[in-house]
Amino acid sequence: MKMLSTFFEQCLSLSLLAAKKAGETILEVYQGDIDVWYKNDKTPLTLADERAHKVIGKHLSSQALKEIPILSEEGKLAPYDERKAWEYFWIVDPLDGTKEFIKRTGEFTVNIALIHKDRPVQGVVLVPARDFVYFAAEGLGSYKLEGTEIVGRFTKAPSSLKSIVRFAKRLPLDQPGSEAGSKLTIVGSRSHAAKGLGDFVQTMKDKYGEVKFIPAGSALKFTLIAEGSAHIYPRLSPTMEWDTAAGQCVVEQSGGAVLRLSDKMPLDYNKRDLHNPDFICIGKHARDIDQLFQFSVHSS
Repeated sequence: MKMLSTFFEQCLSLSLLAAKKAGETILEVYQGDIDVWYKNDKTPLTLADERAHKVIGKHLSSQALKEIPILSEEGKLAPYDERKAWEYFWIVDPLDGTKEFIKRTGEFTVNIALIHKDRPVQGVVLVPARDFVYFAAEGLGSYKLEGTEIVGRFTKAPSSLKSIVRFAKRLPLDQPGSEAGSKLTIVGSRSHAAKGLGDFVQTMKDKYGEVKFIPAGSALKFTLIAEGSAHIYPRLSPTMEWDTAAGQCVVEQSGGAVLRLSDKMPLDYNKRDLHNPDFICIGKHARDIDQLFQFSVHSS
């Protein structure tokens, strides 16, 4: 394990613990009746979203890191004139995949990222219903940890992060489907599929022949790319910065990329408008990247 500064180690350890505690709160609601109401933009909201938001805020605002601002989907958004001066800040989606939570598919996540100016430098994606967590940091790499009780066991120790990494698997995983030359595998949204996604998949079939498609909810699409279970995730429908920041970090630190279709540059953060443009997430072993962007020109 490469050594992180004390500041970055504290940040990652704290965000892992915050995600774990939020996941426990979410599962308490998940195991009972789920009441649903709707925000002004007609997106669903549950008690789990609100409780997870409070738990994460409590943990991220404690200890020596309390001065780092938090930008959360369920919190009050600071005006851009204030945000643009932030050097570091947390960006949080307390419950990503609320529709999947309501459907009880298990495909929902807790997303916490640390942003430095306009890019994610740390990311945590916890999957409460499956009891594993993905985490990444610049200078550390990208990892998958199965069994989140380890997070609670070690976060109190001074060498906590080192201990957690020892139990985790480095990404991408060494598994069939992760090598260049294997069957092209595309992952896409289960609940937010746009017409362009079908066109994209068909274009890839025309070029490569047999193509495997995996539908998935929430930030799991990023984690499938990072671990090597899929090669490409095209996103041709709206997302917000808190939907992508943690997943982008996990992908980038595994050797992949999350690139805007318009100019092949990485998604950036803390924009005046927090909506993301269309993008393509590409794994370490994705092939023929130029073809993907030729598709984007024809489909725009």
